[in-house]
Order: sequence, then C-alpha cells, then structure tokens
Amino acid sequence: MFSAQVRDAYVEALRDPVHIHAICEEYRAAATIDREHDVADQANGRRIECPLLALWSSEGGLETWYAREGGPLAIWRKWADSVEGSPVPGGHFFPEEHPHQTGAALSKFFEDNRGNDASNRVL
Repeated sequence: MFSAQVRDAYVEALRDPVHIHAICEEYRAAATIDREHDVADQANGRRIECPLLALWSSEGGLETWYAREGGPLAIWRKWADSVEGSPVPGGHFFPEEHPHQTGAALSKFFEDNRGNDASNRVL
C-alpha cells in the first residue's frame, strides 16, 4: 500500500467530477479511438523515435498476458526504435507504492539518454 498522504491526494482529486470524467474519458479512448489511431499510425509507418522507458507492475499480469508477443518490451519495440524497461515491485499503483525504486529507474533512464538527439525531438 501507499502512504495516507498519497491516498488523501487521490481522494481529494476524485472529489472533483471533472477529474472523474477525465479518467473515464481516458479509459474510453483507450478502448476506442486510440486503437484506431494505432492502426493508422502503424499503417503509415509512424514510430516513436526518442528513447522509450516502459515500466510495469511486477505483481500484475502484463508479462503473462503478453507472453506470446514476447512481453511488454517486445510490444513497445513494434512502436519504438529504442526501448528499455523492466517490472517494478508493487501493484497497479507501483509509483506510489515504491517511489524510490520508480524514481531511480526514471533517473537512470534520463541520465543514460542525456544528449540523445532523438530524445530532444517532438514527433
């Protein structure tokens, strides 16, 4: 679990109906228009050119759900030229549950990719 301070921040944010609506719209888009955009992007050969870091919960099902595809990194490599990442301890809210490990992974990624020309481009 995560701290009471983090939990309180979530509760406070979710008191605002605008925030709840935005969260619902994000999930709706992921199941509808985002998929259409993904198909169009792949058909047009669009790729992510900057370095990409994928982190996911070690306690979730991503690795087993996508085992046939080669796991989460293999999926992202279909989209991006430079992909690295790994599972992070914790559940769905791993950044809140393990902020230091999540922060360390992010810091290392940004340090390793400092000055990378592709990381400075906006697509």
